[in-house]
Amino acid sequence: MHQSIYRSIATLILLTAGLYGTPASAGKPESRLEQSICGFKEPIAFWLWSMAAGEADPARLAQFPAVQPVSITSRDGRILHGYRLAATPAADRENRTGAYLLVAQGNAMLADQIIMRFGAFADSGYDVYVFDYRGNGRSEGKRRLKAILNDYREIIAYLDAQSYQRRAFYGLSFGGAVLLDALRNQPGTMSVVIDSTPSRLSDYGCPRAHDPLTNLPRDARRFLFIAGTGDRVVTPEAAAELLDTAARRDALVIRDPALGHPFMDGHTDRRLAMIQRFLSGEDARGN
Repeated sequence: MHQSIYRSIATLILLTAGLYGTPASAGKPESRLEQSICGFKEPIAFWLWSMAAGEADPARLAQFPAVQPVSITSRDGRILHGYRLAATPAADRENRTGAYLLVAQGNAMLADQIIMRFGAFADSGYDVYVFDYRGNGRSEGKRRLKAILNDYREIIAYLDAQSYQRRAFYGLSFGGAVLLDALRNQPGTMSVVIDSTPSRLSDYGCPRAHDPLTNLPRDARRFLFIAGTGDRVVTPEAAAELLDTAARRDALVIRDPALGHPFMDGHTDRRLAMIQRFLSGEDARGN
């Protein structure tokens, strides 16, 4: 009886809640990338996160001419929308351009909600990019892990083709898992910040191949890991194995008692200052 009720509720959610993707992708051929790989809970979880993120509102950025919309089309025909916050003219004059920073946000955040928090990075010479995840905000498609991971490989390839001289990546929460997977076996020099990311996705039914711990490189000298010991979303216990392994592989690991979860703890400026110092080659701890 209870199982029957549960199935009925799940079916109702699937049919009525826009679970399968944005209206813009309706009518497009089904994509193999958009098959669930983490069990029946995967589409429900992504839908709930999308609802938590809310609706895209490009008007938030209308007064910021340095922010321009960008988009790419994935190999399965989904348009992925995002924004570029351009490096400032002052940075151009100081010959510090030629760098990009790709931000992979948490699963309940949209690009237009956070990109203006990275103004200091634009002042340091970075073109900052944030894209809405597939099926979120203005991006098309079904919200599925396999597809999102592929999207970020394609986004990185797109940015690498723009002739930037330096590249940096910031993944927070779920975005850290996305970047560790997408950057696996990537050639070339990069600086990577992973912030408040769990050690494993397999604890939630996903293949072990996509665990952040599995995708942590053997040489992590160009990586900074940040964790807030007061984080109640990704608890210290959930992140501990990843952080301990990263430290053994020569990553810089900061466990900060003042921090909670990114963009939720009231200390966003503190953590972004750490990241900026790390990318500039300074002591990220501020010592």
